[in-house]
Amino acid sequence: MKKILLIHGPNLNLLGVRDTKHYGDLTLEKLESLVKEKADEVGIEVICYQSNHEGSLVDFIQEKSLNVNGIIINPGALTHYSYSLYDCLVDTNLPCVEVHLSDVENREDFRKISVTAPACIAKISGKKEQGYLEALELLNADNIN
Repeated sequence: MKKILLIHGPNLNLLGVRDTKHYGDLTLEKLESLVKEKADEVGIEVICYQSNHEGSLVDFIQEKSLNVNGIIINPGALTHYSYSLYDCLVDTNLPCVEVHLSDVENREDFRKISVTAPACIAKISGKKEQGYLEALELLNADNIN
């Protein structure tokens, strides 16, 4: 069975109570369940992880990437400055999709900058939870091995 990592960065543990205008009203648990349900339909196992700590995210990706076929990642604020996360994603040699619940292109200027997106095959933003499902479809269509 194909496997993907579903990774969430800082503050995403507060989904459902954070600014719902930008992030929607689904909790992280419900978002992960939604993605897992869709993944089950296409024969993909999803391994979820969230951390508010950059090094923990890097450690998790390094540890798990050898046994998976792709990555969906919402790096949160790390998107804008984490070159260590960028390097880690590149080093996996896996197809990665960066996802943002909010429309980062139409928010504060700093949110328009992503240092992690160049390590990914696509960046999806502003589609709330639908963006995660599109990322799953992209990875599945990319014929991940």
